[in-house]
Amino acid sequence: MAQNSQTMRDEHFEKMTKWPVSKLVITLGIPTTISMLVSNIYNMADTFFVSSLGNSASGAVGVVFGLMAIIQAFGFMFGHGAGSIIARKLGGRDEHSASVFATLSIVACLVVGTLIGVLGLIFIEPLMKLLGSTDTILPYAKGYGIYILIICPVTMTSFALNNILRYEGKAFFAMIGLTIGGVLNIIGDPIFIFVFDMGIAGAGLSTALSQLISFGILLSVFLCGKTQSKLSPKLLKENPKGIFLIMATGFPSLCRQGLGSISTMILNNLAGICGGDAAVAAMSIVNRIAFFIFAVGLGIGQGFQPVASFNYGAKIYSRVKKSFYFTFFTGEILLGAFVIVGMLFSDRLIGLFRNDPAVIAIGTVSLKLQLGALFFHPLVICSNMLFQSIGENKKATFLSMLRSGILFIPIILILTKFFGLFGVQSAQAIADVLAFFVTAPMVFRFLRKLPEDETAEEKVLENE
Repeated sequence: MAQNSQTMRDEHFEKMTKWPVSKLVITLGIPTTISMLVSNIYNMADTFFVSSLGNSASGAVGVVFGLMAIIQAFGFMFGHGAGSIIARKLGGRDEHSASVFATLSIVACLVVGTLIGVLGLIFIEPLMKLLGSTDTILPYAKGYGIYILIICPVTMTSFALNNILRYEGKAFFAMIGLTIGGVLNIIGDPIFIFVFDMGIAGAGLSTALSQLISFGILLSVFLCGKTQSKLSPKLLKENPKGIFLIMATGFPSLCRQGLGSISTMILNNLAGICGGDAAVAAMSIVNRIAFFIFAVGLGIGQGFQPVASFNYGAKIYSRVKKSFYFTFFTGEILLGAFVIVGMLFSDRLIGLFRNDPAVIAIGTVSLKLQLGALFFHPLVICSNMLFQSIGENKKATFLSMLRSGILFIPIILILTKFFGLFGVQSAQAIADVLAFFVTAPMVFRFLRKLPEDETAEEKVLENE
């Protein structure tokens, strides 16, 4: 048994350090892309089915999306933080330390998720208003949000489990867990909303049940011994301070997702002021469509992360560079194809979700602007993922805060003051373009300064 385990570890090391980077990134990226697309499809399914209940109900999905972004922010902080460290530990052939960090991150998710869920349920009405709910949207937002808060610990932990699997190079198992949950959610939406006549609460219940099933599948991969890192309560005592390293490494993800949630709150509030429920509904639909396309580039980028982490830990820096450039150019090609189609059918895409002239008119303008800006995303995404994956936490944190915080928030506040609704529609696109020009010199300077690969002899001398 021990010999088989060692053989599997050697094969994994060989795969991560010797396979052509293009083959490796695609092999790891395709399952992640599929899982992200399925996750976005079921988020869009919520929007699609709920939109039939009216503009207020459709707006509620956008409001609760901000809550889900908060939950995801913490899940990604612990998952990306632990995953990056785990991949580098495995690259250095230190499996025991990898298991310690995996266990710490999962326990942290359960504790933090429970805390957020309980506090959210106690203060659900002010929370929904803070997230951008108007008085007419509030009843729908509460009906949907209550189920999201109940399942919060499970959802947050699922995000962490998923990301640890990806960083270990087990993207296929991560895909299975998320895909099955997503498909069940799509099936459950019309059943609970219409057949059981639960309305928007049915969409919330369907999402909660699908998250519970995904969690069970992802956890089973660890419990069945399919991973190199192990989960055990005994490991919590070995390095309890390791949670701070996980949080520091994952902090860029918290900033990215957390600021995204804050930006969504500001967007919803300003949209409601400038255009009422129709504007909130329109921007909710636009963000779902844009993120669906964005997920393609993000999925390939997440296939790049374990390659960068593992090879950086193994000190094979040339593969870090090659995988970065391959992921960047691949993202440009894939996103470009989706953007062209989206541009041609913008009004029809909005109309699929809500056949309301006001919603379509507001959403079409914003969607075209955001799609045009997607050409600038791949470099920003890859750079952020590179810095986080190799432990350059300050650079990763800055880039995480750039798009949705440092740039977007002042831009939308200024533009809305002078241009009203058009400011709401155009702010994200402008922030995305500016983020590209800030990121480019930073990442290319870093790549040029990476050292030469370390030889096997140098590694032996270093360990002696």
